Amino acid sequence: MSVTIQRMEKQDIRLIYAAPAVTGTRRPVDLYDRYFREQEKGERAVMLAFYDGEFAGHVTVVWSSAYPSFRERGVPEIKDLVVHTGLLRRGIATALMDEAERHIFERSTVAGIGVGMHAGYGPAQVMYTRRGYVPDGRGLMYREEAVVPMEAVRVDDDLVLYLVKERQGS
Repeated sequence: MSVTIQRMEKQDIRLIYAAPAVTGTRRPVDLYDRYFREQEKGERAVMLAFYDGEFAGHVTVVWSSAYPSFRERGVPEIKDLVVHTGLLRRGIATALMDEAERHIFERSTVAGIGVGMHAGYGPAQVMYTRRGYVPDGRGLMYREEAVVPMEAVRVDDDLVLYLVKERQGS
């Protein structure tokens, strides 16, 4: 069984929308059209994973992050890593992360990523730590805003800890 990674092309959009890796994820109907347009403008890179020739997932790199700390420091951000749940633990996420980091480290000495704080993100938290990502030192964020100590926040997909990884040899 093999994993291949390729850049998203316009004809891939229909394939992505129909794939089990993204169906049922409540993603906006125009999300991948927007990703493709942003890629064409040089704002985002979109990489697709195929497992034995079948679409298995994707990851994107945003060159100017919505997270203020990354944007101000020019840190590209890895976003929207998705792997079909039926294909987990087959090296697909690792291959996607390898490719995203390769793209980033051609342009930058630092890669950034945000990870959710509930148990659903547990595997991602472990993977990013093993890959050498560390907290950026700014604490938890909710919708890119700092969580204020002693205030309650909702634990959902918008509660994020941002992590950074420096390019080897930097």
